[in-house]
Formats: sequence, C-alpha cells, structure tokens
Amino acid sequence: MWQRVQTLYLALSLGLVAALFFCDKAEGVSFMKYLPYVILTAVTALLTFLALTTYRHRVFQARTAVLAALVAIGLQAWLGVDFFFTGNDPPFRLPAVFPIVSAILDFMAARNIWSDELMVRSSSRLRPAKRKR
Repeated sequence: MWQRVQTLYLALSLGLVAALFFCDKAEGVSFMKYLPYVILTAVTALLTFLALTTYRHRVFQARTAVLAALVAIGLQAWLGVDFFFTGNDPPFRLPAVFPIVSAILDFMAARNIWSDELMVRSSSRLRPAKRKR
C-alpha cells in the first residue's frame, strides 16, 4: 500500500484537509465556525480517507479520489467567494489554499491509480487463460 506514489499523494491530501479542522482561515476566524465549511471539509476528509484505504479496488479508489478533488474545489470556490465578498478584512491565512492543493494531490493520485489499473489490465491480457481439462 505505502509503496505506491498515489498513496503518498492521498496521505498528504488527507493531512492538509485534516489540518483545516484546527487552523484559522483568517485572524481569529476558524473554519469550524461556519457550517458549510465544516460539512465540505468533513466530506472531503471522508472521501480522501476512503480513497486512501480502498487500495485493493483501484477503479473505486480512483473515482473516490476524483470526487474528493471535486468537493475540495467546491470548498475552495466557496472560500474564494467569501474572500472577495468580505472586503479582505481580516486577510486570509495560508490554510485558505489547502483545499486547492488537496484537490491537485487527489487528481495526481487518481491519474497514477488509473495508470496502475491500465498496467494491470494490459499484463493480465498477456497471461494465458486457464484451460479446463
């Protein structure tokens, strides 16, 4: 499991999303004070954890990673809208870009998962079929 690069991508993504539970998006304003942020962060963390732990089912893992990335992009879009409509007072901190970095890592993991799946399918095509005697 840990020898694959996509597992490391998913673990880093999960770490970034989990950090959102403990970080502030702005000076004295936590991510956990606004319910949509809590829900989107929890869903992203759950989907990334699910993608991390389902390494035996590569197609499901890849689809879950892509879904986690899309939810993270939604969270980032919501943060962007919040940033532009609050008048930049107080200024946002570095953890406000964690969802987009997490989405990029999830997409990179999904790409590597699909490449592994294609490699397994091509190698199983070359194996001789078992004959019944």
